[in-house]
Amino acid sequence: MIRGRFAPTPSGECHIGNARTALLAWLQVRQAGGEFVLRLEDIDRARCKPVYAKQMINDLLWLGIDWDEGPGASGPYAPYEQSERTHKYQRAFDQLNEEGWLYPCYCRRKDLKALANAPHGLLSEGPAYPGICRHLTPEERKIKAKEKQPSYRFALPDKPVHFNDGIMGEQFYPAGSGGDFVVRRADGFMSYQLAVVVDDAGMRMTDVFRGADLLDSTPRQILLYQALSLPVPRFIHVPLLYGPDGRRLSKRHGTAITIHNIRSAGVQPEKVVGILAYISGLIDRPEAVKAKELVSEFNLIKIPKQPVVLSMPMLRSLSHA
Repeated sequence: MIRGRFAPTPSGECHIGNARTALLAWLQVRQAGGEFVLRLEDIDRARCKPVYAKQMINDLLWLGIDWDEGPGASGPYAPYEQSERTHKYQRAFDQLNEEGWLYPCYCRRKDLKALANAPHGLLSEGPAYPGICRHLTPEERKIKAKEKQPSYRFALPDKPVHFNDGIMGEQFYPAGSGGDFVVRRADGFMSYQLAVVVDDAGMRMTDVFRGADLLDSTPRQILLYQALSLPVPRFIHVPLLYGPDGRRLSKRHGTAITIHNIRSAGVQPEKVVGILAYISGLIDRPEAVKAKELVSEFNLIKIPKQPVVLSMPMLRSLSHA
């Protein structure tokens, strides 16, 4: 059985880009008769707030998106909040460390800032780490450990990563793409890369449907799945939404980008769902429609492979009932 999920980070209000990804992920699972999971990726407690988590849940339900497992629905793989699953990440970290996949990194932020002009290995991850601490001797590590608490990096194996994305097609990343990446920060917090792999495997996800901004995180996650001897799910990355200026949606594009503000303006959920379905290629005009009415219309082939630029009239339409 297909199992999919929507896994937002409750560090701000749900915007229409989040809502579109949630809707498409939900439609894929519902059309296949599978199980849909809502997971809150709130591992960074400094950024994530309960008020945003509650608002996210209410916004999704308002749009007609429900879930079989998650907050308010329980399920066999609870808890569904990352902040309550840290012991699972620690077990995975210990396994990787014991099997020799990790090494301590003593680089300071100021050292890494010097890499800002270096070639970027992965767009979403910044400059490729050049392996400064990878080959330190035991004695060198002892000396550096007296000066700084280390983070821990995953040592990339010397092999390329290839996968077929459900929307973006064949993807190939040469060996070493992005450089060795952090799996545990110096302050003890586990990285997104490790947490998401542990959670998706632990919750038996068969399909990972998310925004294309995470496309180039996928090779790192595939390597973690393989290192932990976990099954690798299918990946589907949907291109992002952009404002009329061709830049990623943000507050600069007005109040209509958040579901909370759209609801406050008295707009009906069917109108929002219809616009999201239209820009995603599921229907031929932006007419009001319920989420459940789109299940039969869903097809990955229809979804644009390029970012969608929202016109100003369309944004304005979301500001008025």
